[in-house]
Amino acid sequence: MANETMKIPQATAKRLPLYYRFLKNLHSSGKQRVSSAELSEAVKVDSATIRRDFSYFGALGKKGYGYNVNYLLTFFRKTLDQDELTKVALIGVGNLGTAFLNYNFYKNNNTRIELAFDVDSDKVDTKIGDVPIFHLDDLEEKVVAENIQVAILTVPSVHAQTITDRLVASNIKAILNFTPARLNIPASIRVHHIDLAVELQSLVYFLKHYPMNQENESE
Repeated sequence: MANETMKIPQATAKRLPLYYRFLKNLHSSGKQRVSSAELSEAVKVDSATIRRDFSYFGALGKKGYGYNVNYLLTFFRKTLDQDELTKVALIGVGNLGTAFLNYNFYKNNNTRIELAFDVDSDKVDTKIGDVPIFHLDDLEEKVVAENIQVAILTVPSVHAQTITDRLVASNIKAILNFTPARLNIPASIRVHHIDLAVELQSLVYFLKHYPMNQENESE
């Protein structure tokens, strides 16, 4: 993200891609202005939160006038570094990894999986969704050579820390961790943990105990 987003709350930063995606759709449909109420309905974030999020970036709109879609789209494109490609490496071409390779963030112009790694000889030296798969032994060499900044970890949790140590040594800046393992990393590297089993358990808990709760998880 651009430097200015580093000063805003993390919860706000996480919502910016939601706003950007909706604004792209509005722009494609030819709509020129949008209100915070319309944004709220589309992204399922209350209007007050949207206005507060936008206020961190100065005067993006006028009361009673709404927001200029093209201006917002241009602003958030710059803020989210949409004009700069971020190369991603995926480690672990199992079922989840294969799904990522087939999808490859096709709706996101600035993020692309460039390389994948596995130890399965049936997968090494093949391609999935035009992404080449290399042997894990080549991890450091390929990541450094391609200047990969971000890695997606979809390996068995028992191997997660060892591979993370290798990624750190290869100057990776951020890791999206889909394993249950909690990784030991330097403070200079950002890690987002996504444990699907925990997320599902949490969803079931809220379903049972807060069935009418209208709070959105993006809050």
